[in-house]
Amino acid sequence: MTTVVISQPMFFPWVGMLEQLQRADVYVHYDDVQFSKGSFTNRVQVKTATGVKWLTVPLEDAHFGMLIKDVKVDSRRDWRKSHLDLLKQAYRGCDAMLELVARVYAVKTPWLCEVAIASMVALADAFGVRPAREVLSSELGLQGHGTARVLATVKAFGGTRYVSGAGGRAYLDHDAFERAGVAVEYMAYAKRPYPQRHGEFTPFVSALDLLANCGPDGRALFTSQTLSWKEPVS
Repeated sequence: MTTVVISQPMFFPWVGMLEQLQRADVYVHYDDVQFSKGSFTNRVQVKTATGVKWLTVPLEDAHFGMLIKDVKVDSRRDWRKSHLDLLKQAYRGCDAMLELVARVYAVKTPWLCEVAIASMVALADAFGVRPAREVLSSELGLQGHGTARVLATVKAFGGTRYVSGAGGRAYLDHDAFERAGVAVEYMAYAKRPYPQRHGEFTPFVSALDLLANCGPDGRALFTSQTLSWKEPVS
């Protein structure tokens, strides 16, 4: 069975995204779809002593209809330093995590997509869950949208299983996948608690938080399962 996972690039994503990524034989960075303001491509939450804060990558002239791969970072603002200053205050003494962020930020690029992918890859490497193969969807030359595009992408790699986040239930034609011999499964996130700084546990912050608090051993908390689309959602 060849498992394919497809997702828009996420900026230092939450643990659930890494749990999904670790199931992939082939991971496709969906970079040639429309960028949505308010998405997690350029922002993520972290915990601080004064509450949950957003780390946001500022954008240069982003507008409706732009593809993720075409969105530029606003280089007029020193957002990298602002992020690092906030993280140093919130996670004082968590040197390995802070060094990971510094390494990602040391690579200067004008493209948001490259920043987001670099952040995902760094976290996947830190927890040892990076898939054997990664590709950009823009390199595949596939047309269409919705179910047809996703299915064509899976079939391009001989995929027999597609693992999706919960959002796929809203638009995927499961019968089309069945006819093509591709099993569709959805993540059932465990959201395992672990010791966090700054108040009650929340699972929806960046996995930087897990790395800071538990180190690479935090991978032991990656226990989420998948459910067939045919199984009822609890």
